[in-house]
Amino acid sequence: MVVNHRIGGRKMSQLTELQNGSDIRGIAITTEQHQANLTPAVVKEVAKGLVNWLRNEKAIQTNPLTIGVGRDSRLSGPELAATFMDELTNLGVHVIDFQLATTPAMFMSTQFEQFACDAGIMFTASHLPFYFNGIKVFSKTGGAEKSDIAYILQHTEAVQASQGTIEKADLLTPYADDLVAKIRLGMQTKEAQPLKGLKIIVDAGNGAGGYFAEKVLQPLGADTTGSQFLEPDGHFPNHIPNPDNKEAMASIKAAVLDNQADLGVIFDTDVDRSAVVTKSGDVLNRNNLIAVLSRIVLAEHPNTSIVTNSPTSNHLKQFIEQLGGKQVRYISGYRNVINKAIALNAAGVDCQLAIETSGHAAFKENYFLDDGAYVIAKILMLLPKLQAQHRSLDELIADLKQPAETQEIRFELMADEYRGLGESVIEAFRKCNHEGWTLDSENEEGVRFTVSDPYGSGWFLLRMSLHEPLLVLQVENDQPSMVRQVLAEFPAKLQPFSQVNQAKLTAYLGN
Repeated sequence: MVVNHRIGGRKMSQLTELQNGSDIRGIAITTEQHQANLTPAVVKEVAKGLVNWLRNEKAIQTNPLTIGVGRDSRLSGPELAATFMDELTNLGVHVIDFQLATTPAMFMSTQFEQFACDAGIMFTASHLPFYFNGIKVFSKTGGAEKSDIAYILQHTEAVQASQGTIEKADLLTPYADDLVAKIRLGMQTKEAQPLKGLKIIVDAGNGAGGYFAEKVLQPLGADTTGSQFLEPDGHFPNHIPNPDNKEAMASIKAAVLDNQADLGVIFDTDVDRSAVVTKSGDVLNRNNLIAVLSRIVLAEHPNTSIVTNSPTSNHLKQFIEQLGGKQVRYISGYRNVINKAIALNAAGVDCQLAIETSGHAAFKENYFLDDGAYVIAKILMLLPKLQAQHRSLDELIADLKQPAETQEIRFELMADEYRGLGESVIEAFRKCNHEGWTLDSENEEGVRFTVSDPYGSGWFLLRMSLHEPLLVLQVENDQPSMVRQVLAEFPAKLQPFSQVNQAKLTAYLGN
């Protein structure tokens, strides 16, 4: 670790503790339970680190640097972004204040010629509670890596420069216009309103995605009557803005059915994730969303590989293989699956899609950018054709088998060196020889077993959480009541590890 000569070790530690993989994330609003650690003073340091990173690591010598800044609807966003931009101007940067924006749009600010930003910065903490905020960083070549964020937080020396400048600009309109053009191109139509006659509901969860109804769907002719929670509100008063959340998905499902809509679209706060609900009320997220997008890319690119994170069903693997593709299960974390897809392509293996069960999906044709709006764009491209054939989205995955039961249990690791403890547990399971459990050799994260008689038919995965002191256990079975039978074996196997908290497993088995 490089120690900055301007700040002491304690302050350096406070900065580096804000790293969350390839993002920066922390508490931005003090509550009764939480003390703010992502403060205006902190974002000033991040601004310095960003400039040093662009100059020294990215070797950008243009003068002045141009940096675009956007934010989602979080309550802390305006103050943090304003402080950040003020510091950038003190460092000689030309700042473009995009105000309300989305994460994928901020990357596109580095690609659109009218902005040509050297970096795009997004203030967001995705679906986390209102008191969180964070910073995502993009250069012209893509999202920052974990090592880039570490550099930014460790190199906060002051930069001597003349005063910079700042301007305001609208990013969402040109971003939406670009998306509309891509949708028309994908539909292979010159019709101005190819979605005319279709009712499509948008649920933005009071995040930054409300623009999609007015600026994307309506110009394409869709009726967006019944759309909900489009107004930005950092209190998130209606539901968690998260396509992976049951309550959020229940809300958009009800809206689709109540309004007799043809499709429902839901985004997370910063629109890098999305999911859909079909006309019949079927929820297309997690494995179902991966299946739909897999069918789309395999129709366009036969035999391509699709990278997913590890907690996907055995049925999804079979579905992809039956379509002629190959699933590559990889380590959880959206940057991990994206980087794996990029590496496969570099090695000569065609890979068109990288996607997590959480909804992060990145297409090769779209810069391998995890863009929730582009996911919806790919689905919209299909709708007129499906309508003409009197088919529905549901039919695209009619042959994807669904499990009878799924369950997730999280074990808190009560040790300072929790990662070592977690890996010891995983290794112990890897070595265990248990009737009806077969080790999955294709798994690259934690330990995964396929289960058979007398434990039904299914699988379980035990892995470390990416950022928390937790072991995460995911279990799926095609036979009712068999998940409990699998989990009943765990207390004895975990008994040698006294620092693994089994309280949630005990509660489940006690029900």
